[in-house]
Amino acid sequence: MQNADDVREFLISRRARITPAQAGLPAYGGTRRVAGLKREEVAMLTGVSTEYYAKLERGNLRGVSESVLASLAAALQLDEAERTHLFDLARAAASSKASATRRVREEMRPSVERILAGMTGVPAYVRNSRMDIVAANGLCFALYTGILSPETLPLNLARFMFLDPRSREFFLEWETLADDLAAALRTESGRLPRDRALNSLIGDLAAGSTEFSTRWARHNVRFHRSARKTLHHPLVGDIELTGDALDLPGEELTIIAYTAEPGSHAQEQLDFLISWSATAQHQIESTSDAPSTAVVGSPRDDRQD
Repeated sequence: MQNADDVREFLISRRARITPAQAGLPAYGGTRRVAGLKREEVAMLTGVSTEYYAKLERGNLRGVSESVLASLAAALQLDEAERTHLFDLARAAASSKASATRRVREEMRPSVERILAGMTGVPAYVRNSRMDIVAANGLCFALYTGILSPETLPLNLARFMFLDPRSREFFLEWETLADDLAAALRTESGRLPRDRALNSLIGDLAAGSTEFSTRWARHNVRFHRSARKTLHHPLVGDIELTGDALDLPGEELTIIAYTAEPGSHAQEQLDFLISWSATAQHQIESTSDAPSTAVVGSPRDDRQD
């Protein structure tokens, strides 16, 4: 039932945003009773009957061919993320399994840990598809001072964004990043509709944040690949960085790495953080008998249905 609701609301929201002129259709006089395209107009553009499209919009994508889905995506002018989401919803509708189990790797491969630790001039962390930060290097801890530390791992970015008031002070473009994060979770929900941990997270966010529930209802989807972010740091002030997502195929993990423009004020700020974090790390090591590491954390042993 949940899949049918998601399909219906996604299709309705997508056709509501397209005008006849945008779709290349003649605009006749009179007041239209619906926002965007009518069902019969989408059906015509897709090349199916109005009755068949009405069945799709009721949430029934079971048995729909890829060619029809592709035509529907073109008719609704879906972008890459939206098109992928439509196909994910169709695959979920066609699944005959009542449940699906997927084991998340208990620990990162040592080579991934070495990559993260070796990025000494770049703040970087590793997150899973549910936006849990499961590991970070020393410079990332310095960048996320007061928020991210070995003791707070794993830290869920969505919970921090929507349920922790500090997020508005830390992320200066909070509204934009909140849009992106909700859209990224909607994308994951379409891809993994039976992920119990993900569904529990979404339920908690919807119950605890009207900002999240409003965005969730829009059914926007987005790939998180690269974004410019301005972060507020207590020592260096506001620092503008570019965050790039580097997927690790087969791991269900993604490395997020922050960089600054060469020669920019942001690079100067980053250089200061590098020096500051190295000094702090040296002080910790000199006062501790136990060896320390710059990379801390690993994915939890989650099982999903």
